[in-house]
Formats: sequence, structure tokens, C-alpha cells
Amino acid sequence: MGNWTLTQLIVFFAPFAIIFIGLLIWLLMRRSIRTRFRMDQQLKKDPDISEWLVVFGWTRKIIYFPVVLVSLVFFVLSLLLKEPSGTMGAIWLGFFLVNFMVEEYDAGIKELLLLVLGLGGMVLWLSYLNWLNDLWSFLGGISADMNGVAYLLFALIFLVAIGVSWIRGLFFYVAFTPNYINIQKGPTESGQQIGREEITTIVDTEDLLERMLGFGRILVSFRDARREDIHLLVWGIGKKSRKLESIRGAIVIERHSTEPI
Repeated sequence: MGNWTLTQLIVFFAPFAIIFIGLLIWLLMRRSIRTRFRMDQQLKKDPDISEWLVVFGWTRKIIYFPVVLVSLVFFVLSLLLKEPSGTMGAIWLGFFLVNFMVEEYDAGIKELLLLVLGLGGMVLWLSYLNWLNDLWSFLGGISADMNGVAYLLFALIFLVAIGVSWIRGLFFYVAFTPNYINIQKGPTESGQQIGREEITTIVDTEDLLERMLGFGRILVSFRDARREDIHLLVWGIGKKSRKLESIRGAIVIERHSTEPI
């Protein structure tokens, strides 16, 4: 370190300087920073609110979670094996391609069923023509040589994207209450309240892979056509959809209770 140049010293201390600046900003603004956890605690302490829901949107890259798991497993296997097999790389590539097609084309259960039926029909056709063995020989010869570091790098790339969406969700979220929704778009008190009568909420769980991973979508559309709809990819959609239905029920009860007798 004593022989380092000025540039090397700057590069070495740059991450520590960034962390220090981040901590300094947090200390100066900690009272005004408004995360979704703080909003949740605020709504919990409000005696006039009995039902609420605070949600944020995950990145669509969460769909690649099966690829992340396979990458981590193959990384461990590559450490245990002296020479990783090219078959492992081919299997990983297959997982990635399936995930890519599902993510790229928004494949649902209907599309996957059609794909399975199509593959089944193709296998029967090839078997009838006695070409099935040739196909298996061709697929068995596919090899993709990858070392363990490559598996780890792919897993880290997707994990970073998922982690960034979680951090972003600390400051960009939507809070549902019986009377209004609060749309937060920043780390400070920059939220916007909109009356519940001005919005419509829809729960969408048609994407098979998202639902299998516990995810679903909450869509918020506005009566004002100038506002863009909000699409949130939410984890734990089963529990959160029931909570959203309970909030809708609370709205109906409140409206009837205010009608004159």
C-alpha cells in the first residue's frame, strides 16, 4: 500500500467515502425519511384505521429465481467436482431459456399447456417416424462448458437486480386504507393521497410462474384518465389479496353507516 499511486489510493478509498456520505445523509435526514416500514407503523398507530395494506413492486427479474437457485447449486457442485461436466452447463442453459421465454412472452398456464401438448405431439410424431432416438442422441451431445465462477456471477447479477428493487420499494410504495390510498414516490414526505372513490383495484394472478413463486399483480387504475395506471408485482399475493378485499369491505360498511335514516 505504501507504493500505491494517487489513483490507486483514490480507487481504494472511494467505496468507504461513498458509505460515509450515505451514512451522513441518513443521519441528517433520518427524521424526514419515510420508508414503507415507517408508514406501516404510522398506520398501525392510527386509531381511526383498522385495515390497511402497504405494498411495493418487485422487479420482473424475480421470475429468474429458479435460475438463481440452479446457479448456486451448480456453483457448489463445481467446487466439489474437479472438472465440472458440460452437461451441467447444458441443464443450466435449458433452465435459463425456459425462464427467458416465460419472462419475455408473459406465458401463462394456457400457453404452457399448449406448449406441453405441442411437445407431446412432436414426440409421438418423431417416435412414429423412428427419429426419436436420433433426437435424444443429438440432445445428449449438447455441452456448455462453464466454470463455477460463471454460475456464481449469473446468480449475483439476478440477485443484485432483485435487491435493488427491494431497496427501491422502501421509498416507492402504495398504502391502501378504507378511505384513501397514499402513493409514495421518494424518500421524504412526498406522498400523494387519493380518495378511494377515485380508484379501482384489480388483483391479477394469471401468470402461472409468478403464482407458483407466490407472486401476483395488484393494478391500480384511476378515474382521471390523465393518470397512468400503477402495476405492482407483489409477493404473498394470496394474503395481500384477502387483505385488500377486507379493506374494500370496510369501505362499503362506512358508506352505509353514513346514510341518513
